[in-house]
Amino acid sequence: MSSFVRVPSMTPLAPVHVTERQRAVACMAASVLLDYPSADQLERLRTVGAAVAGLPDPVRERLEGFVAHALAQDPQVLARHYVDTFDLRRKCSMYLSYFLTGDTRRRGTALVRFVEAYRAAGWEVGREELPDFLPVVLEFTAVADTELGTALLAAHREGVEVLRSALTSMGSPYAAVVEAVCLVLPRASADVEDRLLRLITAGPPTEMVGLSALGPLEPFAPGGGADKEVRV
Repeated sequence: MSSFVRVPSMTPLAPVHVTERQRAVACMAASVLLDYPSADQLERLRTVGAAVAGLPDPVRERLEGFVAHALAQDPQVLARHYVDTFDLRRKCSMYLSYFLTGDTRRRGTALVRFVEAYRAAGWEVGREELPDFLPVVLEFTAVADTELGTALLAAHREGVEVLRSALTSMGSPYAAVVEAVCLVLPRASADVEDRLLRLITAGPPTEMVGLSALGPLEPFAPGGGADKEVRV
């Protein structure tokens, strides 16, 4: 009997051609769908379904498929699956810098870089969430600065792909939403793909340190005005 088993590999998704507007719509839809399924979020599902109608088929089908799945679920079942998936599994972390730094001393620096990128575009995080939370980064890409947000996502492509791999391997319907994000991002470089393979195998670093020195992010009206409330 063999002592080895083949590790399933993830086929890279070829990016589809999208306009800047289409990328923004896809990112905003994914931001909503990847957030915690609260009552308010669930009320926005049908709005998301209508908003993605004009996206390229590979992107639209994945997002519409998840919307249909979520609407058919008992809300408590969907919420429990969300917690079991994203809160209890290291490789399903929604915090992008975690995949490269783990809970090490470098994490604080990585988080500050997200904050600085948002402030460079005139925005700050207006919710009690860390700045590298994937739905936050996607929302920033959609409504604040598509070019800068896309660059942030591309810089953390390894984390997005590790998340996709983990969700796919466990058969989670959330995998389709992350696939939609991957489809609208530029193709990863060879160096990124090499680092990705190492991350999928080893997972994030595990040195444990406190992050309290970063301090809470102060909520404010994005761009300096309450008229920029985000909607799908």
